[in-house]
This record gives sequence, structure tokens and C-alpha cells, in this order.
Amino acid sequence: MRIYKVGGAVRDRLLGRKIKDCDWVVVGSNPEEMNQLGYRRVGKDFPVYLHPETHEEYALARTERKTGCGYYGFSVDFSTTITLEEDLSRRDLTINAIAETEDGSLIDPFNGQDDLHAGILRHISPAFVEDPLRVLRVARFSACLGFDVAPETNALMSEISTGEELLSIAAERVWSELERALCEIQPDLFIRTLRDCGALMVLFPEIDRLFGISQRGIHNSKKNTGECLCLALRRAAERKVGPTVIFAVLAKHIGEGTTTPNLSPTRVGSGDDTVSNFCDRFKVPKSHRKLALAVTKYHPQIHSARELAPKELLKLLLDLDALRRPKRLEEILVACEIDPLPKSGESIGAYPSTNYVREACEIVRTVDTRKLTDKNLNGEALRVALENARLAALTKSKLH
Repeated sequence: MRIYKVGGAVRDRLLGRKIKDCDWVVVGSNPEEMNQLGYRRVGKDFPVYLHPETHEEYALARTERKTGCGYYGFSVDFSTTITLEEDLSRRDLTINAIAETEDGSLIDPFNGQDDLHAGILRHISPAFVEDPLRVLRVARFSACLGFDVAPETNALMSEISTGEELLSIAAERVWSELERALCEIQPDLFIRTLRDCGALMVLFPEIDRLFGISQRGIHNSKKNTGECLCLALRRAAERKVGPTVIFAVLAKHIGEGTTTPNLSPTRVGSGDDTVSNFCDRFKVPKSHRKLALAVTKYHPQIHSARELAPKELLKLLLDLDALRRPKRLEEILVACEIDPLPKSGESIGAYPSTNYVREACEIVRTVDTRKLTDKNLNGEALRVALENARLAALTKSKLH
């Protein structure tokens, strides 16, 4: 039995990045021996085990042969005769096919170190096309590392994208790759990489169509909505917003893709159905979905908050449940702030509308409700009195 550290742990050490998980490959062993040594099998389809003490993943060296469609359409051979080089050859990219021995020596049969230094994502063999998930993985690695895709690898990704293999990937797996990519340092590269190989229009047509929609009518700019999305995702990454907020930024732009440019900027909900269908298709978690729909629905009103009459502004705050859920309100406002193109006359990055909403919320929150309850008001009478008091506070205030 010989054990080697492989994959992301080796790659990230060479890049000077923080190592999150260590994966190991075991050469010359079998399931019976692994069980006897106390390893616990967790791989249903592949011979993957957890170490009895560290709980890190150890996989028997294996080869794979394409037998059907999709991510699971493979037959696996994990006999004791499989070599380390054979196991490394089945991996997706050269930078992920570097092994490390116990003494720290590197085994690099596909020159992955050269591609690490050059910042290139390059496939190992023509067998790359057998697994459609690799298209998403390469795009995610681009977002994570900022690397370029080798032209010949992009050609294979384009080949995969022209068939039906991409659509065989389980919706949950597509969502997993998207969510991880959105949390990387350059999430826009995930979108651009998929678009370059034609996969964006297959997997995410709602996003792909944004690149054909001009933003001139809304932002006084020649940039299309797709480019605006990419700029917004990069800005969200720079601000280190959470996963729900950055998905809401994505959803906001998806919703804009179904908005008619001539509509009033205060019209809400025009992209709700598109975002809702997107969430349904990929089984997006409820936390992400709820925030995304709220931002999609209300960001046009927030964008124009300073133009709203006090009564409309109060209704917006109540619709947002701003008084009871301040944390959620802040997430909505941050998602709205991440807009790559300001209104005419405003500087890049300026978004005074959200501060206006924050200030209005504080004014409404300071209304003393005890004076109303002391009058023994209740039910509808209390609601009307409270609304009038809040409206009077907004009307008298000097919002900036």
C-alpha cells in the first residue's frame, strides 16, 4: 500500500493558498484491507473512505470508462494493479493531477506545475469530454484562481456544450457549482467562461440573454445587462457580501432581463416570475430565494426612493417589513447598492437611495407608540393612528 496526497491540497500549497481539505489516493490496496485498517467507506459509487482518526478522504486508485450519459455514466476499475499515474490521468485538469509523497516530493506527470505558474486551466486528455460536469468545474476554477482557459480546453468545453450532456447534470449539482462560484474572488469569470464555450445559453439561458439587452434606457450607458451583471458580481466579491446577498445581486439582473425599458422605474415585480422559475429549476435554498425575490421586486422602488412621496415611502418600508426585520432590510439594501452604473450625475459606487431608505426607517422607528396605546386604541383604529403618526414624522423630517 502506498498513499499520496493529491488534488486541491497539493495545488493550493503550491499556490500559497489556504488548504481547506486534504484528499489522498491509495495505491495497491483493496476494500478488504481498508476495512481491516479501520477506514470507513462513504463512497457509494466510488471506493472512497474516511480515515479512522483524521476523517480525511482516502480513495483507492481507480480508472474510469465511459458507459453512458451524464456524470454517473462510468464503469470504475479500482483493482490493486491501478498505478498512481493511471489514477491521475482520469482527473480533469493538469493543475489537479499533481501528487505529493510522504516526504514532500512531487509527482507531476502532466506538467501541472508549469500551468500553475502560467495561470492556465488545461485538460489532461481527450477523455475530458466524457464528464459534462467538468465544464462547470473549469468555470469555477477560473472564478477561484483567475486563470485563463487553454484554447484547446475551451474547444472541448464547446464540444460538450453543443450536445445534450450538459442537461444531464442534476439540478442540485449545477446549483452547487453556481453557489460556490459566486462566493469566489472573481465570480464574473464563471459567467464569462461559460459564455465563451456556449454553456451559458444551455444551463442558464436567463443569464445568457442579458448580454443582448442594452442598459442605455435605464442607466444612460451603452453597456449591456450582461456586462453590468459581471461588474456587479465583481463588486459584490470585493465587498465580501454573503452568499444570499450575492445571489440576490444575480437575481436582480436576471429580473431586469424581463423588464421592458420603457416601464416606470417604480414598477415592481416585472422579473419575479423569471427569478422564481430559476429558483424552482435549481432547487435554490429558501434563504437565497426569499432574499432574491425581495430584491428583484423592490429594487426599482429603492432605486427611486428619493422620488417617492412620504406615503409611498412609508408603504415601501412596511412592505419590506423594515421595522421588524432590520437585518433583512440591510441585506436587501446592500444587494441594491451593488449596482455598477450610477444615475446620471452620480459618481461610480454612489448609491444615496439606500441611505435615504435607512434614514427614513430610523425616523419611522422613533415614533413613540406608547402615546397611542395610552389612548386605549386597538385594532384598526390603532393601525390607522400609527400609520398617520409615522407619515407625519416622515413628512416633517428633512431627509437627505
